[in-house]
Amino acid sequence: MSSDMTPKERLYKSLKKETVDRKPCICPGGMMNMMVEDVMDMKGIFWPEAHSDAKMMAELNIGMYENGGFENFGVPFCMTVEAESMGAGVFMGTKVTEPRVVKYPINSVTEYKKLSDIDVTKGRAKVVIDAIEILKEKNMDVPIIANLTGPVSLASSLMEPVTYYKELRKKKQESHEYMEFITRNLINFGKAQLEAGADILTISDPSGTGEILGAATFSEFAVPYLNKIIDELKNYAEGGTIIHICGKLKSIYAELNDLHSDAVSFDSITNARQVCENVKNKVIMGNVSTYALEYSDEDNIRKIANNCLREVDILSPACGIGVRSKFSHIKTIVDCTKEEQKSNVIKANF
Repeated sequence: MSSDMTPKERLYKSLKKETVDRKPCICPGGMMNMMVEDVMDMKGIFWPEAHSDAKMMAELNIGMYENGGFENFGVPFCMTVEAESMGAGVFMGTKVTEPRVVKYPINSVTEYKKLSDIDVTKGRAKVVIDAIEILKEKNMDVPIIANLTGPVSLASSLMEPVTYYKELRKKKQESHEYMEFITRNLINFGKAQLEAGADILTISDPSGTGEILGAATFSEFAVPYLNKIIDELKNYAEGGTIIHICGKLKSIYAELNDLHSDAVSFDSITNARQVCENVKNKVIMGNVSTYALEYSDEDNIRKIANNCLREVDILSPACGIGVRSKFSHIKTIVDCTKEEQKSNVIKANF
């Protein structure tokens, strides 16, 4: 086995369950934001301006990788691009806070026809696509990850979430029509990102959890639409597909096996070993605590990462990382995968 795989080759093979020299360490982007203040300071490029500038977005990605951080590129750095494109009001945040929705464009699932379609030639949707094209032109053998906000999370970003969750049960037919509309827009945005040069697709659905929805509603309103996106886009995603689900997974292990993605990513609240035992047909990705990455010390972070490496196929933060997390902490978890490789080589030689 070659010990000098490129990051792209390593992640491609990992997502196909093929033999690799060591496990990758990635953070996809989107809801799973991978950017920190330290990298902004290194590059002299800052939020919120970088959310709306393709060159800045691309350069921050390069800064993360070239300084020994995550072994991928991933855009955008938030989960508000789709909602803003469809009519939501968004506050763009600060240097250390992410953009967030501040105004919902509709009040009920029945009003979805008032929403705009995502126009990939305008606004921040175009910024994301342009950033992917810039990164692709660099030809760095680093995997570029396209990101979509999951269908339930986008649907609940366009109207008051509590109302949305109630209407899933009270207005099922209209809710399905709404979800079809949401899903069609996500497919179009995802396809544009992949055609621009992204290698891998990640869908992150933090609001579409078993805890919030319950297993039956998750099965009815999350799984079919996640799978529809994957099925439509998997031929464009050369390197593979990842779905991230937040919260405790215990109530939806059976449903996770029904997802069509190559990999499943999950929160630190869920035990990685239990996921491995219950989700049999997926590459397992995760799940270093983002709280630890921001607030713990390097010895503890190293311990957490090494515990994860015993179970997972791909090492990654369990969610989006805090912008104030130290870059040195990110390097620590990346280094853990390299140290594991050296350890395995020593064992093999011995």
